[in-house]
Order: sequence, then structure tokens, then C-alpha cells
Amino acid sequence: VQLQAYGGGLVQAGGFLRLSCAASVPAFALYTMGWFRQALGKEREFVAAIRRSGGVTYYADSVKGRFTISRDNAENTVYLQMNSLEPGDTAVYYCAADRTVRDAVGITNRNGYDYWGQGTQVTVSS
Repeated sequence: VQLQAYGGGLVQAGGFLRLSCAASVPAFALYTMGWFRQALGKEREFVAAIRRSGGVTYYADSVKGRFTISRDNAENTVYLQMNSLEPGDTAVYYCAADRTVRDAVGITNRNGYDYWGQGTQVTVSS
């Protein structure tokens, strides 16, 4: 199983980026997909998650209303559209896949995810 995240870069505050995560995993549609981020010197934190069908999504309060997670099960890809970026969004962003169906609390727990991508750096300048 491999997850390849890409799309990061340097952007000014107020700008936008779209992250993608391509998954080489059998039965991609059976996985909950999540995005997490880790800023320098901080723990990895939950950003967003999307359930198997794509009909239910979850967001951290800090990104709600600015970020949108989506998936294309035919392309084995999950996306994170990030708008109105702030310097506080600067971090390495990781995509992750979880085969287990979890509740709304469990889905935000990084320890529950089975597979992780290598991360893509997002830097927001003020």
C-alpha cells in the first residue's frame, strides 16, 4: 500500500492550494481517508477526514469553512482544497487511510490510521 501526497508549496496568506493524495491500495473505496498536518516542533494533528462513500466529512475547527476534503473513488485519490490560507496553516501535510469504520471521535485520532503518505510541505507567508 502506498499513499503519495503532492500539491504543497509556498503561498501568501489569503491564497489557496489544492493537495492531492494518490493511493495504490486495493478497494480504495473501503477506506476512510484523512489529512493530518505537523508543524515544526508540534504534534501531528487532525485536519479533515472523509468516509468511504464521500458523503460524510469531518474537519478540525481551525480549518472549518476554509478547507474542503473530497475523494474520487474511481481515481483512488483524495483531495484537500485549502482556501484563505493563514501562516498558522504552515506544516507538513500527510494523507492517511483507515480500513476500520470509526465514530466521529475516532476518525480524528491519528493512531487509528493504517497507512500514511510521505507528506507534502505547505508554507504560508504573511
